[in-house]
Amino acid sequence: MSKPQKAYKNLAFLNSPAARHVRILCEYEEPRDRFHKEGVRDTIVIFGSARVKPREVAAQLLADARAGGDAAAIRKAERGVRLSRYYEDSQALARRLTEWSMSRDPKLRKYLICTGGGPGIMEAANRGAADVPGGRTVGLGISLPFEENVNRWVDPDLAFEFHYFFMRKYWFAYLAKAMVIMPGGYGTLDEMAEILTLRQTKKITKKLPMVLFGSEFWDEVLDIEALIRWGTISEADRELMHHSDSVDDAFHFLTTALDAIEKEHAK
Repeated sequence: MSKPQKAYKNLAFLNSPAARHVRILCEYEEPRDRFHKEGVRDTIVIFGSARVKPREVAAQLLADARAGGDAAAIRKAERGVRLSRYYEDSQALARRLTEWSMSRDPKLRKYLICTGGGPGIMEAANRGAADVPGGRTVGLGISLPFEENVNRWVDPDLAFEFHYFFMRKYWFAYLAKAMVIMPGGYGTLDEMAEILTLRQTKKITKKLPMVLFGSEFWDEVLDIEALIRWGTISEADRELMHHSDSVDDAFHFLTTALDAIEKEHAK
């Protein structure tokens, strides 16, 4: 008679519906253990579209589309060029926040840029942080059929791949001390709405500065004033996010707010 297999080595069981709770627990415990070992306690999360290209890539795609003469392809490429400014802004903001964090007194908190680890805005933010010598950056990836691995700018020791969206969002929220919402699609809207709901309902009680970046995009996509007029949110809920159109303004708002929060905690 062969030796029975230990339950925790039984991959057929571990991948079965019966072990779903075990897999969920793994997506809590393994990241928790790794964050502890790597000394990661505080992050600045940057959300945004995976579809945004660097300006030089977007410009080349437009040139290729114009050479091909396809009107639909040209319109798509023109949208790509328009969006590409947010790649540059995300990269610049992440770089400046990382430089600021690394230059602080060693006794103060160190904030790591954290994204969903994918392409587009996420890549730009991870790239900006990695541009700083010694800069470390977190990527909370998610297994999807149309995205590849975590982008190459993420610190290998801080690269994760989640199966469950809700566990991934837990780690976004738990470590975050500030957030930036760049232009994005359904995923970005989902992440933003969940955090706003948690703050509005006091499920998140910590002070969490949030920047909604890019009024040209968000004023068209998200009509917060209409929600107030219809009475579905209160006027005070407007203040849950700071609206910004420049890296300088977003950087100043976030660093000032984080400094003030730390001073308050030190009292």
